[in-house]
Amino acid sequence: MRLVHGESDGLPGLIVDRYGDTLVAQFTSAGVERWKDVIADALLQATGLTRLYERSDASSRALEGLPETTGWLRGTGEVDLILQEHHWQLAVNIAEGHKTGFYLDQRDSRKRFADYCQRLKFERVLNCYCYTGGFTVAALWGGAQHVTSIDSSGLALEKAAANVALNGFAAERARFMDADVNASLRQFIDQGQRFDAIVLDPPKFAPTVAHAERAARAYKDINRLAFKLLAPGGVLFTYSCSGGISVDLFHKIVASAGCDAGVDGFIHERMGGAPDHPMTLSFPEGEYLKGLVVMRK
Repeated sequence: MRLVHGESDGLPGLIVDRYGDTLVAQFTSAGVERWKDVIADALLQATGLTRLYERSDASSRALEGLPETTGWLRGTGEVDLILQEHHWQLAVNIAEGHKTGFYLDQRDSRKRFADYCQRLKFERVLNCYCYTGGFTVAALWGGAQHVTSIDSSGLALEKAAANVALNGFAAERARFMDADVNASLRQFIDQGQRFDAIVLDPPKFAPTVAHAERAARAYKDINRLAFKLLAPGGVLFTYSCSGGISVDLFHKIVASAGCDAGVDGFIHERMGGAPDHPMTLSFPEGEYLKGLVVMRK
């Protein structure tokens, strides 16, 4: 779970996540960097834990004139951990994984996806930008007969396959592709493939508003292709983690993608970060993660 969520918790530049008996912290501003030792001791005192790993390797530190730094800030131990998330387990490496080791903000979305798979009895699922397979494992737990997972990182795919095995699912129920998502979607369309459910959870296309126009084109393209691959009655879980793309703009992008694909659909749910990733009235920019659950007519 997330213990400290930066500006939304009144501590700009500080992110703290808890993985079992281990804390992982990011110090990305000069202010929290100056008070790092005091903050570290306070965190351990408040939680009763003894281990705190630092992941201050975000590129934003350069804007503050700070070098990147990682390693044990308090205590020591293993960096490979096994987490219990809802009904399944996931392996996490806090030293090498994205962010503080994992995408905790999508925790509730993975559970909702598993619920949809279970309720609607999806047979064929496509997970794009799968990383270490969180949505893949959720789909399999929900009863999906087969999940195709795509990512451009071979190392991430190895860990995704390991997470499938960790939860006892048969290897033949999962296919992992080390490939470009756009090219793969076009290939599937040419092959006449269809999927009952598709997850689009791409990396940050627009870190700032200045990148929004270019990012909008990229988001529209992948959503257009996904709509073409989605079977009638199928469900698309589509996300943007770009701070430069507003909720309204993302809705318009997805709607435009559907029009270009020649399909229509119902918005079943709007998704966001887990409750431990709060958004305050005074910091609307904190709503970086937004998602739509769309059922194709």
